[in-house]
Amino acid sequence: MEQQTLKITSVLSDPTRFSIYQYVTKRHGDVTVQEIADQFNIHANVARLHLTKLEDVNMVVSETKKTGKGGRPSRFYRLSDEVISLQFPYRDYQRLAEMCLETLASFGDEGVEALKNIGYKFGMESAKTFIARVNRSIEDISDEEKIKLIEQIASNQGLNPEITYNQEEKQVNFSIYNCTFKEAIREHSVPLCSMHYSLLLGIFEFFFGKVILKEEQSMKNEGCIACSYTTIIL
Repeated sequence: MEQQTLKITSVLSDPTRFSIYQYVTKRHGDVTVQEIADQFNIHANVARLHLTKLEDVNMVVSETKKTGKGGRPSRFYRLSDEVISLQFPYRDYQRLAEMCLETLASFGDEGVEALKNIGYKFGMESAKTFIARVNRSIEDISDEEKIKLIEQIASNQGLNPEITYNQEEKQVNFSIYNCTFKEAIREHSVPLCSMHYSLLLGIFEFFFGKVILKEEQSMKNEGCIACSYTTIIL
């Protein structure tokens, strides 16, 4: 455990390597050595070395694929599903989350409803806290700025969001590519997905009042790489 922690901190101590890792997390798919080399203006061999070091500590994974253009197969890199956690001293919040979810599940529908209410409350409060921190007043913010602020809040929560706004139709297309509850959701998808939906609803309704938030797809379904929503501003 200690040796792995030292390896991870050593790998991430290089600013370029850390920036490469951040870039990979935002690509939502495969990257190649040449793409990294071009993006960071470095030699392909240097890019390969950085990616190899990230793979050594399981922060990215790779596989060889044929490109369909002939020639040798290429190696593609993508974000690993493995969770990297550094804590000093050690804390087991994953176990605490599982215990709390098991407790709520024992209350049936009432437990799910309680979790949804908490999610909505936390969504509202996270938006309110963020607005206060950036010293803005909700009354003075345009709809386009509100969308950017929602994206920032989602990014701060580790959701890797993508968001677009159609001003004419008052419609927001919102996708998140990282489920921050991924490990717990395998056993508790119904309450956690309901809670997270309510949390996102709380964020949107803090900025826009009543909205219609429609889930289009979910990462819990096989083959989906994102949770996507359409938001209608009323």
